[in-house]
Amino acid sequence: QVWLVESGGGLVQTGGSLQLSCAASGPSFRSYGVGWFRQVPGKDREFVAAISPSGGPDYADSVEGRSTISRDNARNTVYLRMKSLKADDTAVYFCAATSLRTASYDSRHYAYWGQGTQVTVSS
Repeated sequence: QVWLVESGGGLVQTGGSLQLSCAASGPSFRSYGVGWFRQVPGKDREFVAAISPSGGPDYADSVEGRSTISRDNARNTVYLRMKSLKADDTAVYFCAATSLRTASYDSRHYAYWGQGTQVTVSS
């Protein structure tokens, strides 16, 4: 069992940046792949970024080049830093963990989910 808590969301101006954190508890978290997904009302949950246990990243095209995912296994925490934020980035952001030793873009691979943190990008 893995418990996940997201933080770092809030109101950000267009063009600004923020860092989301996903704090985990549970055994062997360092062996889990972790993903970030986002969702707006009325739409499906969308892949944003993921990181494998060894630190290999994967990004959605929509955030590639302006996002960085990283993990600190000593702190059981995964970070998502985003810059050059746009209105389209407004969503609830969720982190999720998978026992698959990979950075998966498929939400069906993730068994554990946090409650989400709201990110609002406004001009």
